[in-house]
Amino acid sequence: MKKLYVIFGSLALLLLLQPMLSMGSLAEPIEIASLDGISQSLDNELGSTVSEAFNGLKRFYNFTGFANATSGNLIMILIGIIFIYLGIKYDYEPLLLIPIGAGVIIGNVPFVAGNQTGIYESGSVLNYLYFGVVKGIYPPLIFLGIGAMTDFSSLIANPKLMLLGAAAQIGVFATFIGALYLGFNLPEAGAIGIIGGADGPTAIFLSSKLANGINILADGTTVKNLIGPIAIAAYSYMALVPVIQPPLMRLLISKEDRKIRMKPPRAVSQKEKMIFPVVALLLTTFISPSALPLLGMLFFGNLLKESGRTERLADTARTKLIDIVTILLGVTVGASTQADIFITKDSLLIFGLGAISFVIATMGGLLFAKFMNRFLKGDNKINPLIGAAGVSAVPDSARVVHAEALKSDPHNYLLMHAMAPNVSGVIGSAIAAGIILSFLS
Repeated sequence: MKKLYVIFGSLALLLLLQPMLSMGSLAEPIEIASLDGISQSLDNELGSTVSEAFNGLKRFYNFTGFANATSGNLIMILIGIIFIYLGIKYDYEPLLLIPIGAGVIIGNVPFVAGNQTGIYESGSVLNYLYFGVVKGIYPPLIFLGIGAMTDFSSLIANPKLMLLGAAAQIGVFATFIGALYLGFNLPEAGAIGIIGGADGPTAIFLSSKLANGINILADGTTVKNLIGPIAIAAYSYMALVPVIQPPLMRLLISKEDRKIRMKPPRAVSQKEKMIFPVVALLLTTFISPSALPLLGMLFFGNLLKESGRTERLADTARTKLIDIVTILLGVTVGASTQADIFITKDSLLIFGLGAISFVIATMGGLLFAKFMNRFLKGDNKINPLIGAAGVSAVPDSARVVHAEALKSDPHNYLLMHAMAPNVSGVIGSAIAAGIILSFLS
């Protein structure tokens, strides 16, 4: 081995000395004047080399993120870090906030346009992944996984609780009216309105159809691309359920009402569980055919779970498939928040409307639950807290309801009862989205 090193070292040394050896083999003697010329030439070449090296370094710097960073990029990167922090530190929807936060950082690393780097540059890898968001492909796949992991037993056992999921959709229509008042056109307002349902996949699906930056209105104007702001707002408020809802519960529901114990739900047979997704699919899609991609996949996933014959498919849908789609959806939605597109007046308005709509949706469910109790007697009364679970944040809002009930009565278990309005909220928001799409597309 040492011999090989010696041989290769000798060859390399000869190659380096070749120019000097060839100069030394000149037959004519070298005069002093020619030496001065060579020295001047070497100086010129050295200066040129240094200049080229400096220009190369300068050009390299111009391609780095340090040269192209803006204050907007830094603000959005900070927001991405906050999302990741909230997901890790406080366990606020980590499966959503961590991918979205990482996506926000990825989307706001500064770059030179034209190199197929950004999510909005045709031909870039991120742009291909973003195709699933723009065309509304990811949300139905998410709904497939949700259906495969959802137990509708509590809703089947107590169908009247579906009304609470419907009541919470008041947030959708309140946000729609508010968006119109703030100057958004009809399709944009419709897409913004669905934030009130606190359902991220549905918000993405509807905004990809109505506020995608492609559709042209009757007056010739193009709708704005609001997919990023709407999706981030919807997922943000879903993650903040444990922060927003408890104060509203304590404000609107008395301590006495919070202690109401609901009778255990009746046992639901396996036959009922198998029949439910088929009946619910037909009923809901006949009411709102435009919601078929969402509701069809939701109830198909549930049928896979309850049929007893397709456990492998159900397991894939509720684990591997939904995990993969959640990663792609979270990262691409986060990356779509490029500072030059995201940091606008419209985004701030959407976030403000989203906060108000979520409050209104929660209040709608709570107050309607109190209203229902006026017509219910004895042990048929419901605990009004479960009205807050009418929003579509499954299963977080049901867990928050359960935790709040335990604070008033350590033996009052509301989780199963709260799941009924919770899953009906998912169905309700998808129906609302289908109705809005039918009228505004």
